[in-house]
Amino acid sequence: MLSRSNSRSSKAKPPSRENGTPRHVAIIMDGNARWAQERGLSKQAGYRAGTENLRPLLQVFAERGVEFVTLFAFSTENWRRPKREINPLLRLIGRVIDKELHALHENGVRLVHIGSLAPLSDDLRQRIERAIELTKDNDRLTVCVAFNYGSRAEIVDAARRAMDAGISADELTEAAFEGYLNTVGLPDPDLVIRTAGEMRLSNFLLWQAAYAEFYSTPVYWPDFDEAEIDRALVAYSQRERRFGGSSNGASNGNGANGRHA
Repeated sequence: MLSRSNSRSSKAKPPSRENGTPRHVAIIMDGNARWAQERGLSKQAGYRAGTENLRPLLQVFAERGVEFVTLFAFSTENWRRPKREINPLLRLIGRVIDKELHALHENGVRLVHIGSLAPLSDDLRQRIERAIELTKDNDRLTVCVAFNYGSRAEIVDAARRAMDAGISADELTEAAFEGYLNTVGLPDPDLVIRTAGEMRLSNFLLWQAAYAEFYSTPVYWPDFDEAEIDRALVAYSQRERRFGGSSNGASNGNGANGRHA
């Protein structure tokens, strides 16, 4: 079900875990460039504002009891953009790692990556790998960064890996196939949030989000704040999650997704 957020004046309180707090929230962080354009700023300024928003929001999600947050940072399709836009973005990622890694680590955040690091420079790839290694034992909040990620490519690659492993057609169940996806070991997302008013998944977690609740807000990502998080969590807690079943057996976000739980 698609739903837009309520008015910005909403005073709703976030739900508790017992009332349906999602275990895993996936976010399509949209609207950075439009945020900058409306302020007469460059796109790079918009991307910087978006990254500066990350750490405080991750803190809020952890405080609300969310265990996993997946951020759609850069898609496989984003390489089609002009180099003058991509190169500053790649440099920004390196600066964000240098600036934020220590604080994230001290706050118990585990960093995970999905997608391919192959196109990146050796320096940036090594920074990302070091960040993952440093935080691998943290357990307060897992932040999965989808960078150079596309869900269709992930599914095709998973099929290839399954074939390379010699999986027969009779053995290829949904559970077996999921073992070859990038997200193996992570729970499926319960809630997908997209900012800036867009109403599509844009090749993001197509397999994993099959039964996720979708929430769209017109707020641009740099303006997405604690109050917006709480509105999204309240909206989620009011959904009746049936997973294809009847309303009599519905879960309001309290159960596991059935896979990787």
